[in-house]
This record gives sequence, structure tokens and C-alpha cells, in this order.
Amino acid sequence: MVSEVEAMYAETRAETGLTSMSPAVRAALAKVERHRLVPPAQASAAYRNHPLPIGGGQTISQPYIVALSTDLLNPRNDHVVLEVGTGSGYQAAVLAEVVKQVYSIEVIESLGRTAAARLDELGYRNVEVKIGDGYQGWPERAPFDGILVTAAAPQVPPALVEQLKTGGRMVIPVGSSDAIQYLQVLTKRADGGYDEKRVLPVRFVPLVPGK
Repeated sequence: MVSEVEAMYAETRAETGLTSMSPAVRAALAKVERHRLVPPAQASAAYRNHPLPIGGGQTISQPYIVALSTDLLNPRNDHVVLEVGTGSGYQAAVLAEVVKQVYSIEVIESLGRTAAARLDELGYRNVEVKIGDGYQGWPERAPFDGILVTAAAPQVPPALVEQLKTGGRMVIPVGSSDAIQYLQVLTKRADGGYDEKRVLPVRFVPLVPGK
């Protein structure tokens, strides 16, 4: 799986600006037990480089996208990161290997509870999962060094921009479910605004607002 992801980095280097995985992300991808973070029925396919259904109409992203999104965040081992869309917990586990603390929000309670239990079983003590509305972020834990969104929003949620530190990055797919979506990297400026860069066309499930 890791070699397949590396090959995709090489194929997309013109768009992403990244020729290979960072050593930290490569090590995380090799270490995280993906088969333990997907439904049992999908375990045999866990190390294939493609998305998998995880229930609730949701999917786990292909390992290439997980690795790329993590690298685009430019994470450091002292960073505190917000993940929006816990899903199966796989992206949170990869992040937990490369940053100090991960706060993760999931709107679908059954997915969030299951992911939290699996992450705890795997020993990830630096991941905290909350059931809630990802559009609103996690203001009590803000500001964040980075924010990674794992579902597509029609526009960038203002609350997430507010909770990002100056100079921090947000990696987010933007676009509606019936149109082209783009994975974007946002960097917050000192004036509260942000600079943005389109990276790749992607296809994500929609970011579901809370009730």
C-alpha cells in the first residue's frame, strides 16, 4: 500500500508540489493498522489504495488522500490539530502519529462512538472525539495549528477559519456533491483572512451539518 501511495505522489507532483511522502507521514501510514479501523466486512480490503464504505452513507478515504491531506497540513510533533469528520478514525490515527494532539468531531453518533472506542483500543491517548456539528468546529479547544476536513463543504465554514491560528493551515475539500470538488489548502493571515490554493479535483461525501 505504501509503495502505491508513493507512486501516486510521483504521478500528481505537478498539481500538489509534493514529490514523495514526508518521512513522518510515510512512517505513520506504515504503522497504523487500517484493518482495525474499518468495519469487519471491509478488513480484507483495508490495505488497498481506494475508499471503503464504513456505514451511515460514509466512506473512508483512500490512503493516498489521507497521506496527501496530512502532508499538506505541514504537521509538526508539537501541533494541536482539529479533524472535522472522524468517520472510522483512520485519518485521526494517522494524524496522531505525527502531531501532539488531535481533536476530532463526528456528526453521526454511531460512527463517532465506534471510532473513539477503536482508537482507544489501539492506544491513541492523544485523540479526543466529540459528537457534534463540524461546521461549528470545537471553539473550546481552539485555536488550532491545523484543521483537516474529511468531507466536502459547499464553502469554507467561517467558524473553522476563526479557530485556526495565524499562519495555520486548513486542508478541506470544497464543492457540492453534484459538481467538481477541489482539495484546497488555506493558510490563515494575520488580518483574519486566508490565502487559498487548489490542489486536486476530488470526490468526497458532503459535510453534514448538525441538527
